[in-house]
Amino acid sequence: MIRYVGIDLHKRLLVACFLDERGQIIARKTLTSVSESSVSAFARTALRPEDHVALEATANVWAVVRLLEPHVARVVVSNPVLTRAIAHAKVKTDKVDAQVLAHLLRLGYLPEVWQPDEPVRHLREWTARRSGLVSQRTALVNRLHSTLAQRLRECPHDPASPRGRAWIGALSVDDDTRWLIDSDLRLLEAVQAEIEAIDQRLAQRGYDDPRVRLLMTLPGVSQHTAQSLLAAIGDVTRFRDGRKLASYLGLVPSTRQSATRCYHGPITKQGRSHTRWMLVQAAQSVRNHPGPLGHFFRRLKKRKNHNVAVVAVARKLAILAWHVLTEGTPYRYALPETTAAKLRTLRVQATGKKRRGGTARGTKCVSKLPGVPGGSRAVKSLPDVYAAEGVPPLAAAPAAEQRHLAAHQLDTFAAELQQARRVPRRAQHSDASCPCDP
Repeated sequence: MIRYVGIDLHKRLLVACFLDERGQIIARKTLTSVSESSVSAFARTALRPEDHVALEATANVWAVVRLLEPHVARVVVSNPVLTRAIAHAKVKTDKVDAQVLAHLLRLGYLPEVWQPDEPVRHLREWTARRSGLVSQRTALVNRLHSTLAQRLRECPHDPASPRGRAWIGALSVDDDTRWLIDSDLRLLEAVQAEIEAIDQRLAQRGYDDPRVRLLMTLPGVSQHTAQSLLAAIGDVTRFRDGRKLASYLGLVPSTRQSATRCYHGPITKQGRSHTRWMLVQAAQSVRNHPGPLGHFFRRLKKRKNHNVAVVAVARKLAILAWHVLTEGTPYRYALPETTAAKLRTLRVQATGKKRRGGTARGTKCVSKLPGVPGGSRAVKSLPDVYAAEGVPPLAAAPAAEQRHLAAHQLDTFAAELQQARRVPRRAQHSDASCPCDP
């Protein structure tokens, strides 16, 4: 006989309700301690191999799911936001919640969430931890700015940078102000050290994951944005197309339709808010990009305001991320210099390996561009950049995409990406230290 078990889970309490196939209550069970030993004992003694279990997503749900899965036929995790029968109930207790979960599971009405595997759970935990540390650093920096502003002082540098901390440390203020500032500086230094340590771990994991380098070929997408995307996506095959992924991340307009009236409002803001925020930040840097994304932003901004254009580009980035991950090919219109710098930074941080290039030490750099003083430097073609950093080769653009480029006069830009070239150096180097940029 199949039993349906609804579990209302808390940090220190577990309430279970057992129903039979007709919906009759068979038993109830309460655990006053949610520990590994107590949940394991509950799974061994109270559950059967043919049982179906339902829980709501909470902070500790995946640890409990891991302990229950070997003892039952199926474990379903519900989205608490969509479980309206519980959220809008007039009488809401732990026993009632567990019973409603069991009934919804029995009837097949439970809004189920996708269950990430162990690597995705770990990546979500690590990216969330880094996000929290960055938020703490921002709060400390803002508090330092506020403390200085109350004294009519303004730091000309970023307080989190070594130059900013040195400027604040040398500031002449009274003893009380100095104590407040030094307290924030100590906290800022500790948080910054933790961010650097977690960045090192994430860089090592990201370098070993080829999907991170694929996503980093998208304009504006850094290593941390790529890993946050992967943590939110998990298995990309669960999304039918890129628009489904954009909807999952809350980047599509909300729609209210009734009879002949249809209203499209702000974006839905569903899914992981931190990933959506990082995509929006990535879209901010695309506005001056000479490729198709930058052209799309500038064309849309002529008709809409700046924020609408930024969110639209963020939605485009989510759709492109789906294509990149599904097809296993990098973005075709990335800037070689910027992309090479991002991938090189990830490689150096993860492995410490730097590639030597350019002229030998002690040899004067000679310009290969006529009339350009100070020498020139080589810029690799986009295929060469991808080959050097272990990124899969570019795929040929479909005919429809080529026609789109030609219609917007972007075909020349696309052709230039396939060719290596030389450009003037940004700054004059001495003869002893002018290694050409690889």
